[in-house]
Amino acid sequence: MTEADVFGVQNPETGELGFVSVMGMLGEHYAVSLYLGSEGIHGYLNLQELGPFADPEDLIQIPQLQASFEDREQLDKRDREVIKELGLKFRGRNAWPMFRSYRTSFFPWFLESGEARFLSVALEQLADVAPRFREDSSLLEPFDGEGYLLRAPRREGETLLWEDASTGIPPLDAPPIEVEMEVSKIEALGQLPRRGVRLEVDFFMFPAPVRDEGDRPYFPHMLLTVDAVSGMILGSELLKPFPSQEAMWGSVPEGLADQLSGVGLLPEKVSVDSELLFQLLEPLAGVGFELELSPSLPGLDKVRDDLLQTFGE
Repeated sequence: MTEADVFGVQNPETGELGFVSVMGMLGEHYAVSLYLGSEGIHGYLNLQELGPFADPEDLIQIPQLQASFEDREQLDKRDREVIKELGLKFRGRNAWPMFRSYRTSFFPWFLESGEARFLSVALEQLADVAPRFREDSSLLEPFDGEGYLLRAPRREGETLLWEDASTGIPPLDAPPIEVEMEVSKIEALGQLPRRGVRLEVDFFMFPAPVRDEGDRPYFPHMLLTVDAVSGMILGSELLKPFPSQEAMWGSVPEGLADQLSGVGLLPEKVSVDSELLFQLLEPLAGVGFELELSPSLPGLDKVRDDLLQTFGE
């Protein structure tokens, strides 16, 4: 099986769909990924479209559970302790099992109990599908040109049985982003002096994970504003993906308003290179500046690259 040979598994506890993909044909990363729900499968499909142009950072942003085989040094101390407690022994490269949960904006982390059960089910179903696929590769060909084989659970009394079914690609069900902003801040922006200044603004994941006590490590996102001509940083803020990623995005317009108030001016133009950021900032542009969706942000890109290099990306 290759990474492109995908099939679905339905979680017998929750009904959630996961999609199994086996990696390792090129000998680089041996793993089984269970892409979770509509966001997971669409993230996987986007990654496949990008092919060799895909950014490894994009992979860890796709919701998934992963079982991989690593060198011993790549395992956490807690991984090795579990292996020792179970009396298991592994030797050599790419031989040590590691299990991780991937969530958007969060650092890959140890499985929670429900995640461990779902991944176990998926691996059991892979053990059923893989030998059959070896005998008949048409097993995983798309049904009617679309959709996937689905391993679906069915209960008979106390017994859980599994059978082949089919599932289409679920539509991407992205939670809405609600922007909350004090009217007084918008009114204050309208009172700022207008200057012929062009700004570049971006909002991006910062690749240095942060862990608050007792919480799962997360990747903060930086709201960065620079002068398009001089490259001078006029505002920067790190935001947390709490209580949700959507809430974090929803706070971006207010964050930019605070930055503009901090420098005491209203720009002539603000350029962004993200459609989502453009949509979020459109209402803010009503106070009197032009908002542009640009293919590139040369001034900001240089500042961002310098920042990421400083923090060791």
